[in-house]
Amino acid sequence: MPLYCSTLCANMAHTLKLGKRNENFICSHAQTKDSCFMSQHHKPTNTLPTHIASVSKSDQSFSSPVMEEDQKVLGLVSEPEEYCRELDVAVRAVQMSCFLCQKLQDTWILNSQISHPYSPLTVAGLSVNTIVSWILSKCLGSENVSIVTEKDVQTLSNTNKSELLEAVVKTVNECLAEAPRFGVEEPKSALGTSEVLEIISCSNLVGSASGRFWALSPLDGKMGSACGDQYAVGLSLIEDGEVVLGVLGCPNYPMRKDLFSYHLSYQRMISMLTPPTSETWNKGCIIYAERGGRKAWIQPLLHVNKKYVWPNHAKQVSVSSVDNLALATFCQPIEKANSSHTFTEGLAQSVGLSNQPLRVYNMMKYAAIACGHAEVFMKFARAGYKEKIWDHAAGAIIIQEAGGMVTDAKGNPLDFSKGLNLESLDRGIVACAGTTLHEKIIDAVDASWVSSCL
Repeated sequence: MPLYCSTLCANMAHTLKLGKRNENFICSHAQTKDSCFMSQHHKPTNTLPTHIASVSKSDQSFSSPVMEEDQKVLGLVSEPEEYCRELDVAVRAVQMSCFLCQKLQDTWILNSQISHPYSPLTVAGLSVNTIVSWILSKCLGSENVSIVTEKDVQTLSNTNKSELLEAVVKTVNECLAEAPRFGVEEPKSALGTSEVLEIISCSNLVGSASGRFWALSPLDGKMGSACGDQYAVGLSLIEDGEVVLGVLGCPNYPMRKDLFSYHLSYQRMISMLTPPTSETWNKGCIIYAERGGRKAWIQPLLHVNKKYVWPNHAKQVSVSSVDNLALATFCQPIEKANSSHTFTEGLAQSVGLSNQPLRVYNMMKYAAIACGHAEVFMKFARAGYKEKIWDHAAGAIIIQEAGGMVTDAKGNPLDFSKGLNLESLDRGIVACAGTTLHEKIIDAVDASWVSSCL
């Protein structure tokens, strides 16, 4: 049974270095008035090291006097623990963001005939940006949080956008009122317009080859979210140009592969007829991984009227073991704006990908491969388009830690150190469930590229 490292409380930043363990502290799931969502207890220095972890099935704290070396042999310590604090905060932030997006999407579907002076999708994206920025800053310290994202404060500060700003502030405050359910203290008073603008202002970075920053995709798959279909929230932490953790929130992702072939209205009906439980659910999930952990995890979205307790019944996921292209499932792109479907589908056919393709939106392709629902994902951008780092960072590390491979079309690792874009990307992105499939796809790209019109 997998065990999970606990998260250090938010106000320990001045005592502990970010991302590092300190053997003189242990932590539990109880809350205190002085912390963001965890309590801290000073451990006497004359005792042997103990490690607190959470048992996924019972959500109980577990401690053991077993020495760390012995625990590693027995598999009782989750490795690595370097970024477990940041990972816990990030998962909670994405959980709250998915809750916000679900509420908004339900409203859009019910009021689809009503015209708005602003796009509901813009409200959702900016609201997610605010929620994530607020939680990261509150729990990790604002001085330690910098965010790269597609939405910035200029969108809201325009004098002609007053109604949009009011809608964002209202949406954010309604979501933050639910913060205690996610184990996060709500603000003492509702946020005002100036506070929302200030919170979003920390999202104006351009990326860097050094230092630490977060990359946020607040609403990936706008077409899907607008019609009640799939979309995602992606959050990753990048340190010195390398992704160290990633979280994907996919509120409408079908948890059974066979459900992908049904219309979204049927999927919604199935979800209503079979309410989710702690152990099983039909749609919606949070998938996450940490660099070097060699594992990826999936947990359900927080159920209505439930309180979040880490790790929220998480289960390990891994890529498929299929290594034969004739048996592999290909993630078929739906969006046509920024990618070449003709080349991608022609390549899939030429290498023998004959299975019924899996039609999924944007970052959900990464989730599909990490969960073993598909084996191959390819994206080749149209001329002039540059891939954004926030659209790929979280998904890439999740697939890699789940046992798969993600590179450019030359086989090089994706480079997240060049700013907002994947500047050194060679032609496109190839993600596969294993090395055998990956090598075959890379060889096929080289063979087909010269004759293509890209």
